[in-house]
Amino acid sequence: MAEKKQMSLIWSIIIVLVIILMDQSFKIYIKLNYSISSFNQPYIIDWKFFKLLFIENSGMAMGAKLNDFIPFLSDKSAKLLLTFFRLFAIIGIAYWLWSNFKKNSLLFNWALCLILAGAIGNIIDSVFYGVLFSHSYGQIASFMPDKGYAPLFLGNVVDMLQFPLISWTWPKWIPIIGGDSFTFFKYVFNIADTAISSGVGILLIFNKRIFNN
Repeated sequence: MAEKKQMSLIWSIIIVLVIILMDQSFKIYIKLNYSISSFNQPYIIDWKFFKLLFIENSGMAMGAKLNDFIPFLSDKSAKLLLTFFRLFAIIGIAYWLWSNFKKNSLLFNWALCLILAGAIGNIIDSVFYGVLFSHSYGQIASFMPDKGYAPLFLGNVVDMLQFPLISWTWPKWIPIIGGDSFTFFKYVFNIADTAISSGVGILLIFNKRIFNN
């Protein structure tokens, strides 16, 4: 039984490492082969329901920034605070997974592995990318330049996946938004975001089974 638990822990570590490797490989490929997608620029891949592009996110999910909620923070302070919060969150999740691995259910450990891998994948961008790469605006970034596009801890997260499933125009008789176009799920994300969302989804869908145990 102990050997089985140990192998399960090893496989969990492998899962985390594989997701991080996939996420970082894709981001680095995009970073070193394309410039940031600008207005009216063709998508890298455009299959209507799926688009591959390149943007950089300096804030949280969906482009939100911490100083959108705490206005007295400067952009730099908000970015640093968010990065350090992510680092502490990663340490907490990793400790939780490690110390309670044998007590947690299989689903709970899967969820934590996915969330941990995604969080590490994005924090690598935030901490190191500003130093490791030149900027990508109107040019393809270079690796290990004399001067990166941002100091340590102030890098941007690379996003590239979009699934604009359906678009429509609101009827003109609707107040405020009437006549505006709307795209369902227009947000751009990455593999790390997918891992985090999948982990959270497991916790939400199977919460009774997970937390009752």
